[in-house]
Amino acid sequence: MDKTMVFKVDELENYMITEVLSHVNNALNEKGYNGISQIVGYLMSGDLGYISSYKDSRKRIQKLDREKILEALLKYYLKDVK
Repeated sequence: MDKTMVFKVDELENYMITEVLSHVNNALNEKGYNGISQIVGYLMSGDLGYISSYKDSRKRIQKLDREKILEALLKYYLKDVK
């Protein structure tokens, strides 16, 4: 690998957000919570109490900027709307 690789920051950031949200959702569901509702509660309030520490979920999600998560979700949801 002697060649320089170019990554788009937005794509890498969106990938990381997707991975973290998927991990957190799965972990919350395993613990018997409604993962989507818990994540929405966290995103709306900023209260990490919505996210269990199970499987390092709280640690992982707090590394992400909530505004970046919301921005990525909106971009994904609205990408085909014109």
